[in-house]
Amino acid sequence: MSDEGGKKTLGVRGGPRGGSVKQSFSHGRTKNVVVETKRKRVVVPKPGAGNLAGAGKPAPVSDPSKRPAGISDAEMERRMKALQAAKAREGEDAARREAEEKEREEERMRRREEAEAKEREEQERIEALKAKEEEDERQRRAVADAAKEAAAPTSEPEGARTAPRGAAPSSAPRKSQDRDSEQKRPAKGKGMGDDNRRSGKLTLNQALSGGEGGRQKSMAAMKRKQERARQKAMGGTQEREKIIRDVQLPETIVVAELAQRMAERVGDVVKALMQNDMMVTQNQAIDADTAELIIEEFGHRVVRVSDADVEDVIAKVDDKDEDMKPRPPVVTIMGHVDHGKTSLLDAIRNAKVQSGEAGGITQHIGAYQVKTANGSVLSFLDTPGHAAFTSMRARGAHVTDIVVLVVAADDAVMPQTIEAINHAKAANVPMIIAINKIDKHEANPQKVRTDLLQHEVVVEAMSGDVQDVEVSAKSGKGLDELLEAIALQAEILELKANPNRAAEGAVIEAQLDVGRGPVATVLIQKGTLRRGDIFVVGEQYGKVRALINDHGDRVNEAGPSVPVEVLGINGTPQAGDVLNVVSTEAQAREIAEYRANAAKEKRAAAGAAVTLDQMMAQAKQNENVSELPILVKADVQGSAEAITQAMEKIGNDEVRVRVLHSGVGAITESDIGLAEASGAPVIGFNVRANAPARQSANQKGVEIRYYSVIYDLVDDIKAAASGLLGAEIREKFIGYAKIKEVFKVTGVGKVAGCLVTEGLARRSAGVRLLRDDVVIHEGTLKTLKRFKDEVPEVQSGQECGMAFERYEDIREGDVIEIFEREEIVRTLD
Repeated sequence: MSDEGGKKTLGVRGGPRGGSVKQSFSHGRTKNVVVETKRKRVVVPKPGAGNLAGAGKPAPVSDPSKRPAGISDAEMERRMKALQAAKAREGEDAARREAEEKEREEERMRRREEAEAKEREEQERIEALKAKEEEDERQRRAVADAAKEAAAPTSEPEGARTAPRGAAPSSAPRKSQDRDSEQKRPAKGKGMGDDNRRSGKLTLNQALSGGEGGRQKSMAAMKRKQERARQKAMGGTQEREKIIRDVQLPETIVVAELAQRMAERVGDVVKALMQNDMMVTQNQAIDADTAELIIEEFGHRVVRVSDADVEDVIAKVDDKDEDMKPRPPVVTIMGHVDHGKTSLLDAIRNAKVQSGEAGGITQHIGAYQVKTANGSVLSFLDTPGHAAFTSMRARGAHVTDIVVLVVAADDAVMPQTIEAINHAKAANVPMIIAINKIDKHEANPQKVRTDLLQHEVVVEAMSGDVQDVEVSAKSGKGLDELLEAIALQAEILELKANPNRAAEGAVIEAQLDVGRGPVATVLIQKGTLRRGDIFVVGEQYGKVRALINDHGDRVNEAGPSVPVEVLGINGTPQAGDVLNVVSTEAQAREIAEYRANAAKEKRAAAGAAVTLDQMMAQAKQNENVSELPILVKADVQGSAEAITQAMEKIGNDEVRVRVLHSGVGAITESDIGLAEASGAPVIGFNVRANAPARQSANQKGVEIRYYSVIYDLVDDIKAAASGLLGAEIREKFIGYAKIKEVFKVTGVGKVAGCLVTEGLARRSAGVRLLRDDVVIHEGTLKTLKRFKDEVPEVQSGQECGMAFERYEDIREGDVIEIFEREEIVRTLD
């Protein structure tokens, strides 16, 4: 409450007092904050307490009435000492806190000074750079103005021509323009649009909205800009040293891949291609020559590679002489069908292989190992003798060391015997002649030796260098001599191989087993094949899951000249493919894919090589050719190949057999679908159709035929193809008649009165009308009468009446030729 003069105001003393505190932040930023300070409450001790605090020891209480009840002098003195010690400790803590606060304040001041110093240095550096840029800009403008004034026409005003270069009149507008542009340019360190991100903090609103300037540069871009500015301030930029690379270049390469291999920007590579009149994108492929020009243009080195280089991973090991060890010889039994090849091998092996073959003939390549009485090991290959298995015999001769040519003593040299001789000569393999069936009564070994002379095979008995042995598979006679001859020939050849290297072998046979999958019979030629090895074989690859020998036992490894069945292939290989062991599965897959693509391109190129004219000519040629389409499924690859080759030989110019598809394994539902679309039967050779395929065949009416002997298959297909041949029409002359007189009969027309001069005349026969020995009509008889009766035929020397079907231009003296047509069924040879 105040008095009437208003000079005094009633209030509370000791209220809060206002003040300000200067806060320091990073990078030298500061901020003044308004604060309120409160007075510290001071507790004033009472007079008695002050005396106690000032004395060295507590004074005795003069007023016993103010002492708490029950407190003695000693207890009171102890309490006073404790109070004094507490106050002393409080004073020490206050002094320590004051010292620490002072140190913190000094540290803050020091950091603030350092930040301000750094900020001043940065600002000075930026101002120096800006001044240098402005100076450079002024110099460039001065040079440009000088060039303009030098090139100015003489029609300028006198004042303009006499004004000195760089004078104030021209520089004043430029300075005003610089100021205007400087005002329009946003200040550095202000807002999100500026590149200098380190000038301030981002607010939440700025972060969410993306700032006023839109897209911001990355921190790496900011660092690069600062580095360029620093290098420019130091006197120029330093060019980085270009790295020259060796660029591997295949036949074709995608532009993006080329840029990656050169470590260049894709845009630069595309620009270089456009400058060379190549309008391509980064995802298009270019040829090797164009890519080589671009690589050289960028200063790199070209290393030409081929897609076929993927096969270089297959180890080409040059075996050293000290690593070579003796290996068993590979002996192939060859000869004509039914000359006793398999029976002879059974006698050697003491087995019954021949009885297990359908029809008693060999239709697969069998691979066996035989241990002789003296302990030596021989590897035998048994090949089919049927004419259809030519390729099998060729493969057997290719992988063999010695050929045993079996010739029956009672049959001598036959066509497949000659073929086997040619295969052995082509493979440059030594031969041993085994004259079999010597126990037969009609056996003539000398005739065999004589017949072999016609094919340049001279046996030792006739002063030649080819061994010949007379044997009998039935009685066992001469088997020991045959084994001795083989061992002698093997000793002469000195067969050796290196077992301690990556395995290499030839596929003798391949099949698709229902329980085991694709299985290949492989004859190891080099190295040792072990379980777990990764290999590539033709267009397939895999990992050895199991190795099975000729006795059906599982083995862990197979050395040189050992035939084994290999399990673990991803597909059925072709018989004759080479198996190679590689390091990794990725390499095997890459090689297999390359080979598959190469084979596909080769087939496509073969189809594309046919010109349009050739296709038209072939179409015209095939217009009159009837085709018998078939599908072939066999148990092994060799049988399917042999059947396909045999089918291609069936036919002539009018009819032929076309194999739509041949494969290995059981007949499936997809085979039935293809057969239905083509109207073809399905041929199963030693295989059967599964349940869905049988059901589908019954529903769609597709014929399935099963065979186990190739003779029967070839004969049936040949008979079916013969049914497509048109029957041959033959004419058989039966008589002549001469027209004596022509009558006109009502309702019938002209009737010729004839005399049969030769043979006879039949009503169902065909006739030709001859006038002056020229055929003027060919047709049939409408009526044949003798007197007034219709007769079936008229004998020679008798008269008759004849009328022609739809023809009446007959005259007296014309001759009638009478004949019959006869159809003869044709067959394929």
